[in-house]
Amino acid sequence: MGWRDRAEQLRGRTRFVVSRIMIHLAGEDAPPQLGLFNRVAQQAIDAEGDLTAMGEGLVEICESLLRISSSLRAAANEGDIFWNEGEASDYVNELFTDSAQRYLSDISAEDDDPLSVPVTPNVVLMLTIAYTGKMESLETDLSDIEALETALKDLINLHYQNRLRAIQIHFSPATFGEELTDDQLLENFPELIPL
Repeated sequence: MGWRDRAEQLRGRTRFVVSRIMIHLAGEDAPPQLGLFNRVAQQAIDAEGDLTAMGEGLVEICESLLRISSSLRAAANEGDIFWNEGEASDYVNELFTDSAQRYLSDISAEDDDPLSVPVTPNVVLMLTIAYTGKMESLETDLSDIEALETALKDLINLHYQNRLRAIQIHFSPATFGEELTDDQLLENFPELIPL
C-alpha cells in the first residue's frame, strides 16, 4: 500500500477502483457467447440497471468464460484508483463512452442465401467495473491467462462481497449475424495483448 493509500485510509475515506477489462475470444466457443452477452444485457435493461441483477449477469459471464478458457486469445486492462466517488463515476462514464464507440462490426453480404448467417471469427468483451477496497488480482497486468482467470474469479467474489458499485458490459460484434473481422479487431482494439 502506497503512502497516499495509507493517508487516505487513515482519514477514513473509501477507496474506489475503476477498471476495464477487454477480452478477445476466438474459436468455436466464441460466437455462442454473444447469446449469453445479449441475454445478460437484456436482463440488465429489464432490471433498470439494478446492481444486484447486473452482478448476477456478470457472475454468469465470468463463469462461462472460465469454462471456455481455451477460447480466450488476448486481453488488456486499464484502470485507476479514486478517493472521491464523483471522480470515480466520471471515469466510469468516460470508459462507458469509449467502449460504446467500439461496436464496429459488419453484416456480411457475401452469401445470397437468406438462411445462412455468418459466424464471426472474433468476439471482444469489454467489462467496466467500479468497486470499493482493494483487489490485487484486478489491479495488475492481465495479459497472462492465469492472471486473467484469477481476475475473473475475483470479479465473481466482488459481487458476492457486495463491493461492486458499477458494472458495464459491452461487446463487439453487438448481435449474432454481425462479423468482427481480423482487420477491425486490430484497428479498434489495439490494446489487446495475446495470452
